[in-house]
Amino acid sequence: MTAQIIDGRLIAAQIRDSLKQQISALPRAPKLAIILAGNDYSSLIYVRNKQKAAAQIGLETQLFHLEETTSESDLLQLIDQCNADSQINGIIVQLPLPEHLNTHRIINRILPQKDVDGFHPYNTGMLQNNEKPYFIAATPLGIMTLVKSVCPILSGKNVVIIGASLIVGRPLATLMLNQECTVTITHIHTQNIKELTRKADILVAACGVAELVKRDWLKPGAILIDVGINRQNDKICGDIDFDDVLSTASAITPVPGGVGPMTIAMLLKNTLDAYFLQNKPL
Repeated sequence: MTAQIIDGRLIAAQIRDSLKQQISALPRAPKLAIILAGNDYSSLIYVRNKQKAAAQIGLETQLFHLEETTSESDLLQLIDQCNADSQINGIIVQLPLPEHLNTHRIINRILPQKDVDGFHPYNTGMLQNNEKPYFIAATPLGIMTLVKSVCPILSGKNVVIIGASLIVGRPLATLMLNQECTVTITHIHTQNIKELTRKADILVAACGVAELVKRDWLKPGAILIDVGINRQNDKICGDIDFDDVLSTASAITPVPGGVGPMTIAMLLKNTLDAYFLQNKPL
């Protein structure tokens, strides 16, 4: 058996094409405000990629690039201005923030209706209650789309997630629970992790450890979603040893070209959904 490659670039391109058609029919382009504090190299690349992808589908972005030393009060004031601006439909704060800034206070200041990253407590709480939030975080949303492209019916599947972050692991676990899966989240203190991963019908690796997952971690026929982006020996690799697991898994996302393109596509979708939410007919 050789695993099917789940092509995130192709699926993301199909989503972007649909968004572009919808945006072309609107009276004005939806607008995304991107707030970046400092000059973290990875953050600069991520922001540039988001702006480029938005421009390709006709979605407008406005970048607020602040100094590394910007004060929390100034950043909160900027968010208030974006909240009040009817032309701005979505707001994201690029993470991580400089250490002197309180991430929770800053994210919580964004209106839930403009929180297209899906990090506001209202949106995460509604998701936890299996109700409809305004927005779901883009990476978990993209992962669900990738998984369903090869496994449309998830009810009863055993899902193991390596990584318990607020951005990926925890919201993804909730989404899977809401699909009637049996979900296990593992983290750095998990004991005997292989005993858990070998039971997984769907294994999601989001821990940031290069090529951690080997074939002896897997149940034969498992679906593998690799969220990791690591640089090793001058190449980009994921948290799963891609070549080692190909003969054991039934399907796998590559790195790059898997989850990454889907994250940006879902952020753009959330921004268009924000436009529709804020421009409902009375």
